[in-house]
Amino acid sequence: MLVGIEIVDEVTATSVPFGSCAYWWVGQHGFIVKLGDAVFYIDAYLTPNEARNVAPLLCPEDVTNADAILGTHDHGDHIDRPSWPGMAAASPNSILVVPKLVRSDLIAELGVSADRVVGLDDGTSTTIKGVKITAVPAAHELLHLEPGTGLHPFLGYILEGNGFCLYHSGDTCIYEGMQQRLRSWHFDLALLPINGRDAKRLKSNCIGNMTYQEAVDLAGSIEPGLTVPTHFEMFNGNTENPQLFVDYIEVKYPALKAEVPVHGVMRLASRVG
Repeated sequence: MLVGIEIVDEVTATSVPFGSCAYWWVGQHGFIVKLGDAVFYIDAYLTPNEARNVAPLLCPEDVTNADAILGTHDHGDHIDRPSWPGMAAASPNSILVVPKLVRSDLIAELGVSADRVVGLDDGTSTTIKGVKITAVPAAHELLHLEPGTGLHPFLGYILEGNGFCLYHSGDTCIYEGMQQRLRSWHFDLALLPINGRDAKRLKSNCIGNMTYQEAVDLAGSIEPGLTVPTHFEMFNGNTENPQLFVDYIEVKYPALKAEVPVHGVMRLASRVG
């Protein structure tokens, strides 16, 4: 497992063939993704916390190679507000991509120029270094719109570039029409949370996601080339065994490929078909 500047150096040095994507899991739902020579940090959670089971693999100042820093929603383990100013400073040409709902607030808090912050909502897109990023709704326990604005507080992101298409679902449960919407794309890689949800967690304001069984069935519906389970290891009481996901998908959808990520280890996914 690589940590700190070792990961950043490997990301920078890695050559990604057309039709492929290199990715590094940095914990929770956080990934570094490289498409061609474009580097994206998605939901990178880098703030130390004594409750963490996995220490941060990077410091914000290590992030010197980001073309974009993406946050799917405004929870600390996704849009990591303490870490984003350091990341943005270390990669001064990077663009920050966030839900439109929180764009103005983040600009004010983070002290970055407004032209560096892109706000997305359902169906809107931006293109960064040849990679198109499209937002789709996520149902973090529930699918809802912010009263007054009609904007989505929780998003997933679809990245299309280098002849490759990936889906980072953000924190989500399955909602009505989700599968049909996602079948508008053919995903070469899907990154799906499996930590689940229950009354005890929700009562303590730990908002839930798909169970591993639901994530398997979502993969079975959208048929990505590779499915990677995430969001299962960081906090006690909000965990799941990823092998259960792998075992279930192998039995129920044997044509699909799944892979459990390893912290700080590069994986290469390639387009299928």
